[in-house]
Amino acid sequence: MKNNKIAVLIDSCTDVPKEYIEKHGMYIVPLSINYSFGQFQDGVNITAQEVYDNFSKEIPTTSLPTGETIMKQFDKIQQDGFKEVIIVTISSGLSGTNNMITQIAKEFPNLDCRIIDTKNIGIGAGLTGILAGQLVSQDLNINEIEKRLNKSVEDTKIFFCVSTLEYLQKGGRIGLVTAVMGTALGIRPIISCNEDGVYYTVKKARGRKKVISEALNLALTHGKGHKFNLAIAHGDALEEAKEIYDELKGKLPDCKEILFGQISPALVVHTGPGLIGIGIQLAD
Repeated sequence: MKNNKIAVLIDSCTDVPKEYIEKHGMYIVPLSINYSFGQFQDGVNITAQEVYDNFSKEIPTTSLPTGETIMKQFDKIQQDGFKEVIIVTISSGLSGTNNMITQIAKEFPNLDCRIIDTKNIGIGAGLTGILAGQLVSQDLNINEIEKRLNKSVEDTKIFFCVSTLEYLQKGGRIGLVTAVMGTALGIRPIISCNEDGVYYTVKKARGRKKVISEALNLALTHGKGHKFNLAIAHGDALEEAKEIYDELKGKLPDCKEILFGQISPALVVHTGPGLIGIGIQLAD
């Protein structure tokens, strides 16, 4: 249900699940996915599976949402009668989306826009987006919502594992992650976002099962002593993600909610198949 005072706008790479978008009446700005044969809008006219299926033929690129797409969302927000907008984006350290939305927001002086740079990616950013919708539904004023969301940025982390660094390298999103994985020894990095919202290696482990286990341990350590929300995200690794979800469900007394889902098509482009991500948000 939409709050009649404050709108919530997110970008597609926050990976907010569809049910939350619908429940809170969120507006969404899709990033672009570019092939030699055409341009697509993230999650609108292309799916994650279609990106995977096309990898053998072409690895696409991604680009910022078009200015026209962003302006249409702001126009719609105004037409729907809103005067205030909470905007939640993926890290400005990984994408120019935050800056582009910020610049276009200036063209709408009748809207009081508060822009939250999550310094995070995927459901790590999406957990803050979900919180925005929840806070708006509580009829809090926009100053209080902005304050709480900025606190949430500090309290939310994501830890993810990829089967290869090839896609992060090709997409120029390697950040501070060691560019060479120890293939012969099976050494793999656990990746997160630092305080600047840039990818870095948190830890390394040997073997797929061990690295996923360590990523989960890092997340639960972050949440120790707190109530928290957890998210299990995957990129073409459904069975592994389900195993983690089934193992954890109902066994973490401090966990308020566990989200589960596939990453967005645009994130698929940069991570390739085989991603497992663990997002955690302190909730007390």
